[in-house]
Amino acid sequence: MVSQARKSELLFSGSDWDFKKLSRVYDEIEAVGREELRLDIYPVQMEVISSEQMLDAYSSVGMPLMYRHWSFGKRFLHDELLYRKGARGLAYEIVINSNPCIVYLMEENTMALQALVTAHAALGHNHFFKNNHLFRQWTDAGGILSYLDFAKSYIARCEERHGLAAVEAILDSAHALMEQGVFRYRRPPKLSSEQQREGLRERLEYEERSFNDLWRTLPPSQGTSKPEAEDDNLAERKKSLNLPEENLLYFLEKNSLVLEPWQREIVRIVRVIAQYFYPQRQTQVMNEGCATFVHYTLMNTLFDRGRISEGAMLEILRNHSNVVFQPSYDDPRFSGINPYALGLDMMQDIQRISTAPTAEDRDWFPDIAGRGDWRDTLLDAWANHRDESFIRQYLSPALIRKWRLFVLADGADEPHYEVASIHNERGYARIRSALAQSYDIGASRPDIQVVDVDLLGDRHLRLQHTVKDGVMLEGESRDATLRHIRNLWGYDVSLAAIDGGTGAMLSERWTKEL
Repeated sequence: MVSQARKSELLFSGSDWDFKKLSRVYDEIEAVGREELRLDIYPVQMEVISSEQMLDAYSSVGMPLMYRHWSFGKRFLHDELLYRKGARGLAYEIVINSNPCIVYLMEENTMALQALVTAHAALGHNHFFKNNHLFRQWTDAGGILSYLDFAKSYIARCEERHGLAAVEAILDSAHALMEQGVFRYRRPPKLSSEQQREGLRERLEYEERSFNDLWRTLPPSQGTSKPEAEDDNLAERKKSLNLPEENLLYFLEKNSLVLEPWQREIVRIVRVIAQYFYPQRQTQVMNEGCATFVHYTLMNTLFDRGRISEGAMLEILRNHSNVVFQPSYDDPRFSGINPYALGLDMMQDIQRISTAPTAEDRDWFPDIAGRGDWRDTLLDAWANHRDESFIRQYLSPALIRKWRLFVLADGADEPHYEVASIHNERGYARIRSALAQSYDIGASRPDIQVVDVDLLGDRHLRLQHTVKDGVMLEGESRDATLRHIRNLWGYDVSLAAIDGGTGAMLSERWTKEL
C-alpha cells in the first residue's frame, strides 16, 4: 500500500487524466529537463485530439494546416482502413516543428502515457528541432504556421478562380517532383551590383595587362572557331541560368515560359514545404533517439524522486519497451533498423563511454572517454550532427557487437553474398562506415540535375542523372515523372543517364518518345 504522505507527493494517481494534471505534469517535466539535461526548447502548445483527428493529421503529413489535394484523402482512407481492421495502431503523439511547438496528444492515452509522450515530444523533439543545425539552417519554426495558412487560403482562391482540375494538375506535377525539389546545400549569396562592377573592372584590367598586339597577325583557325564559339555560348548560358541546378522545382518556378503567376506560386508553395521536411529525412535516428533518451531519463528521474508511482512506472516502461523493440532479421516483423532503438543505444553508449570507459573506448574515443560530463557531448551531437555523421563518429565497437552487425557484399555478378567485414579492428571501421553511408540521403537519392536549356532556341530542357553503382531509375516511374516535368516546362524534356565513374552515357529518354 502507498502511504498517504507518499501519495501526496505523486504528480498523478490512476489512469484518468484531465487538463489540470497535464499542466502540472508538464511543468514538472520541463523543470527536470532544464535542470538535468540542460534542454533549450520552444514554448509548448499541447492539444488533445481523437483517433479520427490523428488519422486526419497523418493524411496531411502531420501539419495542423494544409491545402486540399486528392492524395491526402487517399492516404486518410488507407490509414483508416488499416486502423479499423486492427492492422495498424496510431501514434501516441505528433509534434510539429514550429514556434510555439505544437504537440498533439491522443485522448485515448492514459495519464502515465500522457506523461511519457509529453517528455518525448514536448521536451525531446522540441529541443532537437530548436537546436539542430539542419533545422536552424533550413526551416523557419516561427513562420511555418502562418505560411501554411497562406498556402491553404491561396490554393483555395486559385480553385475558385481557375477550377479544381487546373489547380490539381499543377499540384500533381509539383508533388511528383518534391524529392527533387530541395536545395541540399546552401547556395552562395548573389553578388551585389557594386561587387559585379568590381569584378568587371578587374577582368578589364587583367586583359589590358596581358594584351599583345602580335596575336592579331596570326591567321584565324578555321577548324576550332565554331566549336569554341559554341562552347562559349554554352558556358555563358549555364552561367546566366546558374546551371547545373539540383532543385528542379526551383528551376521550373523561375524559368518556365508557360506557367502563369498563380501556377508559379503553387510550385513555390510545394517547394517550400518540401524544403521544410528535408532535415527530418536526414535526422530520424538522431531525432527519435534524442526524444527517447530524454523521456527515458526524465521518467526515471521523476520516479527516483518519488513523483511517479511504481504502477505508473511499470506502464511507462512497457510502452517504452514497445517503442525501442528491435525484431531480429529473421522475425516476420523485421522491417529494418528501428531508429528509436539505435538512437537510444548510441546516446546511452556515449553516456557510458563518458563515465565508465573501457580501454577499447579510450582508443576509439579519446576526446570523450572518461570525460565525465556526458551532457556536453550529447548536446553538441544533437546540435551539430545528422544521422550519417553521428553514426560515423559515435558508433562504438561495443555497440556493433551488441547489435551483431556485419557487412554483406552483394555483387551483381556474384552468385553468393560475401561477408566483407566482421568483428575485428578493421571490420569495426568498415561496419561503421557502411552503416553511416546507408543513412546518407545524398548517396541513396537519385542525383538528377538540370544541365542545359536554350531559352532562345528550341527550349529543350536537358536533365542528367548521375548513376551510382549501376542503379538505374525504374522505367515506369521515370517516364511518368518526365511527363510531369514537361507539364510544368511546356517543351521537350530529355533525361540522360551518365555513369558516375566513367562519365559514359548509359541511356537517354525524351518526352516526345513517351
